[in-house]
Amino acid sequence: MDLVDLWFWLIALTFTLYFFLEGFDFGVDALRPQLAKNEAEERALTGTIGPFWDGNEVWVIAAAGVMFSTFPVWYGALFDGLYPIFVVILLALLLRGVSFEYRNQVDRPSWRTFWDRVSFFGSVIPSFLWGVVMAKIIEGLPVGSDQRVRGGPLDDVFTPFSIAGGFATLLLFVLHGANFLLLRLHTDTALYRRARRAAYFWGALATVAILVFVVMGYVTEGLFASFGVFPWIFPIAAFLTLASIWLALVLRRDVLAFVMSGLTILFATVTVFVALYTRGVVLPSTVDPGLSLTLEGSASQPYTLELMTWVGAIFLPLIIGYQIWNYYVFRARVRPDEGALSHGY
Repeated sequence: MDLVDLWFWLIALTFTLYFFLEGFDFGVDALRPQLAKNEAEERALTGTIGPFWDGNEVWVIAAAGVMFSTFPVWYGALFDGLYPIFVVILLALLLRGVSFEYRNQVDRPSWRTFWDRVSFFGSVIPSFLWGVVMAKIIEGLPVGSDQRVRGGPLDDVFTPFSIAGGFATLLLFVLHGANFLLLRLHTDTALYRRARRAAYFWGALATVAILVFVVMGYVTEGLFASFGVFPWIFPIAAFLTLASIWLALVLRRDVLAFVMSGLTILFATVTVFVALYTRGVVLPSTVDPGLSLTLEGSASQPYTLELMTWVGAIFLPLIIGYQIWNYYVFRARVRPDEGALSHGY
């Protein structure tokens, strides 16, 4: 494996870690209106993700930074073609972060309700739009001979396939969030029982959405046509892990349910990058397949890749190690009567 291949898969790793980690705290915020019935339960939900959400967002910064430095042509075309989408995602994430800090600064119900809504939409909107982005990476953009995207910034972005991708990620993140709450809430609380019911409900919707997206990817995009000897290994693995969530919920194996929803995210994300890698492209062109951005043609110079390899070898283990330590320190379950107070939120 050369450095171009290595950094392509490291980009895949950063996106996978981001969707796995940020996916559950997006899901928790999306479930707030359904689960929280009073202020104590609102604080409890915040307490489950309070120590983690900002650390989880590190991975999207890492993904963008790594893509910019190692595949600048890919980065430029993707952000040029989808820049309104990325602006909305960025604004939603910024407002969501502000909501965590501002919500409890004023002891007034209307103030807290406003920031709860900001947090809700700041999670739902990026969850949907990230699915649109990943679908468009597969589907392609109108890339011209100058390696730039032609047309308007939102031309042909919201297609049936990309919308299906948006709903698939949104519902999968909500399911992942419900499973995370089963690990973080005390099992003898009404909030825990509502989270379990939510896992069943949103799990059913997520299953349907993911199956629709996979079928559309196979029929309309030929997503698995170039996978080689085992063209269905990743989508089959994603389906099996998704189905196993139901078994884990029925058996009340909360850890297994969370692991399986996480693996579903992992296999689904890896499937996207395998589809690109086996085609040898990082962004298909809908104008002419011959104008698609290739893996080698989009990469930085060898010196830049070598320098980034040293930087990654130093900092990537530190970031992962810190996050593991953080999750270990704040591993205790949360009760509504404790809420987020013990964590400073």
